[in-house]
Amino acid sequence: MLGTLNPGEEAQLRQTIEMFEVITQSQPQDYQSLEILKEAYLKLSMEKEVILTSKRIAQAYVQLGQLSSAILEYEIILQRYPDDKDALAAMQQIESKANNLTKMPEMESASAAAARTGSTTLTKKESGHPSARLEVDDGRQSMHKLFVESKLISAGEFDLCWPSPSLTDAPKKVVEPFLHNLAEKGIVPLEKSMKLLLDRTRMAYIPLERYEIEMDLGRAFPREVCLRWCVLPFDRLSKSVMVATANPFNKQTVSEMEQATKSRLLWYLATPVDLMRMIGKVYR
Repeated sequence: MLGTLNPGEEAQLRQTIEMFEVITQSQPQDYQSLEILKEAYLKLSMEKEVILTSKRIAQAYVQLGQLSSAILEYEIILQRYPDDKDALAAMQQIESKANNLTKMPEMESASAAAARTGSTTLTKKESGHPSARLEVDDGRQSMHKLFVESKLISAGEFDLCWPSPSLTDAPKKVVEPFLHNLAEKGIVPLEKSMKLLLDRTRMAYIPLERYEIEMDLGRAFPREVCLRWCVLPFDRLSKSVMVATANPFNKQTVSEMEQATKSRLLWYLATPVDLMRMIGKVYR
């Protein structure tokens, strides 16, 4: 497999490995990032690392309570290495645990849980009529609960910083996200807001300033969606597209991005500053 890769592809894969090893070491339950890591190792024919990463994925599933997914991952290992002692022992432990449960719980993925709730009311202009009101699930409710109900900020400060972009007028520049506005107005430091979101959502953080993003990939998605919601598809691996956001609760963004591609979307949290800078480079 390695021989079929050109130097640029091999270098990109090794950069991906370096980046996602850092992410998964700090967030061992991030099975989406582990899947990307596993695929990169597979493309480089690094068999030992593929198996070790598969075991890490299975362990993450166990910790998240997704026992059926863990069993499937171990079965894949045992198909290739029937005598693998670690996989055999783990399978026995999982099956024993499963037998004691009436139902194996399956938890939502980070992106699904993040996008499940929250809405805001935006103005939609209609030709020949006064402005109408349109409800969209942009994560306002979840962010309000996280920042206001926890008494980190006041309701007035929240309203002051929450962005309400037009759904009909194409934005001319990136709409500054909520976290950026909080920091710019000196209400909540960006580092504190980011930590709060990472702890609550358990999403993986992607340092975009260190990542060699795929410019053409971003341009394949609707420009107005990426500018309006401050999101950026930054890399592709196999059939998945990795997308960076500063608002992991925005269900409207998930819906609009899914309509633009048949690929599976994997969502990552990035700082607003990095996002706005990179989006500006992609769509300049």
